[in-house]
Amino acid sequence: NLHIVGPEQEGEDVTIETAPGGLQEKNGDVFHLKGDVVITFRKSSRRHLIDDLPQAYRSGRLVWWQFLGGLGGASVVASQTLTVPLLGVALFTVALVAGMTGSSLLVDGVGLAPGGKRAITGPRVVGAVGTTIAVGLAVSGRFSEGNLAVLALLAVVAAGVASSFQQAVNAQISVATRDPLVAAFVNFIAGLIALLGALAIEHLLGHPWTMPPAPWSDPLLWLGGPVGLLFIVTAAYFVAPLGVLLFSLLNIAGQLVGALILDLVVPTPGTIVDVNLVVGMLLTLAAVAVASYRPRRSKV
Repeated sequence: NLHIVGPEQEGEDVTIETAPGGLQEKNGDVFHLKGDVVITFRKSSRRHLIDDLPQAYRSGRLVWWQFLGGLGGASVVASQTLTVPLLGVALFTVALVAGMTGSSLLVDGVGLAPGGKRAITGPRVVGAVGTTIAVGLAVSGRFSEGNLAVLALLAVVAAGVASSFQQAVNAQISVATRDPLVAAFVNFIAGLIALLGALAIEHLLGHPWTMPPAPWSDPLLWLGGPVGLLFIVTAAYFVAPLGVLLFSLLNIAGQLVGALILDLVVPTPGTIVDVNLVVGMLLTLAAVAVASYRPRRSKV
């Protein structure tokens, strides 16, 4: 059977979906009917960017510190710029992953993400530690770069912790407004303000800097912005059902797979593709599988 739910209005989208379960209302505009196809009408405008966000704050569904997720992204960018010359890319990567996976366990454990509290179980700990070790193995061929600077290393670990916080609070905004793009917008504003402030301080301290080339002259240099936006939107949407830890581990695994493909297809000068990289990538995937393991509940 075909069911139409809600009055059709000008400027609204039509979505067709099937879903199991009984008739129920979801978010005030989506209905599921067992065994049937349901047509729902949703507003296509983004007015909730200026309506739902302030309302969520005034009602207490969001608190002020949940708007600071962009500081996590800004800290990763800043730490990468400042510490890679001291530590090298490999050590920076391992320290960032260690901070991210370790703190993700705690963030999930206290229920900071919208999915609720997730117990710190043995498989999750093994997955987090195993991923850090696997990433260390994957980049071990590059450990000749840079030197060990303790303060720089701690700064990178702290950036990894901030990144876990960023994913959790962005997901909270996404759930409260029912739109991950709103979370991305808030993240962008907070991160931009932080980075502009850091840039101004750097300029006042006398550090010289130059403007990057225009986007049309070197488009690849500007590609990081759209990719970062895609990452923030994806995280804001999927952290709620997956949890911060599992999303972080999947993200790390995807980065290793993508890095391997890029190194093979479009290698840069000095690229190293050795057995350690491949084995580390496979071990990372195995660690993700362990972290996502849930024992089946026995039926009574």
